[in-house]
Amino acid sequence: MEILKWQRLSSKYLVREKWATLRVDTCDLQNGTIKDDYYVLEYPNWVNAIALTQDRKVILVRQYRHGGDIISLEVPGGVIDGDELPETAIKRELLEETGYTFESAELIATLYPNPATANNVTYTYLLQGGIKTDDQHLDEHEILNVEEYSIQEVKQLLIDNKIDQALHSAALFYGLLKLEALK
Repeated sequence: MEILKWQRLSSKYLVREKWATLRVDTCDLQNGTIKDDYYVLEYPNWVNAIALTQDRKVILVRQYRHGGDIISLEVPGGVIDGDELPETAIKRELLEETGYTFESAELIATLYPNPATANNVTYTYLLQGGIKTDDQHLDEHEILNVEEYSIQEVKQLLIDNKIDQALHSAALFYGLLKLEALK
């Protein structure tokens, strides 16, 4: 059986805010079923980074995440502003969050956070050669600590399930595989 895209018959916006939009769609599932209450979250696209300093330390950030009510150890990243290019966004986010600038940035993965209910994409970059060039310039709602780990320590954090944000764990796995391939 061929898998076909659903046809959106109508949409109604329930919430339209800066950081998230919620719409409800009526869809023709292409199998004779009409689904009249399919909820979709619209988010801006995101970027995140596997960021290595000049001495090959991986930069991670620790911050509180209210939705999950957890203190989370994560890779740096954030929202792409408007029509900003993903590579520009990740360099901006790293400078703002960590104060580091990097020699190179390579796109290593394009992931959908939850394509069943959300429409956004996360672009994961590998950045190398980072040097501390500035202080943090955090948004008003950001409170985070910058931490550095060896590649072996990051592997152990993953083994011990200490990176609890799914997209960030995936990014680290892609980054570690890419670094292994570059050897």
